[in-house]
Amino acid sequence: MLLVYPLIDRAKEAAMTVAHVGERLLTPGEVAALFRVDPKTVTRWATAGRIGSIRTPGGHRRFRESEVKTLLAELTTEATAEHV
Repeated sequence: MLLVYPLIDRAKEAAMTVAHVGERLLTPGEVAALFRVDPKTVTRWATAGRIGSIRTPGGHRRFRESEVKTLLAELTTEATAEHV
């Protein structure tokens, strides 16, 4: 049995996903830089469900900027409250 798949321009599809949602998607490296951790740590957080992620058609993880900034604000607030 021969399966035929349509040709998909991955870059165009990824751009459409970002445009469709209307929100910037961050790479694990970009998220890691914001939290000052290793990108592998960000991947572990996603696997554990601590932060939501989206998979690109190529299988790479991307993170919604708004969700990342919300988590960063929560953690920053918690850290500040603990030191008061």
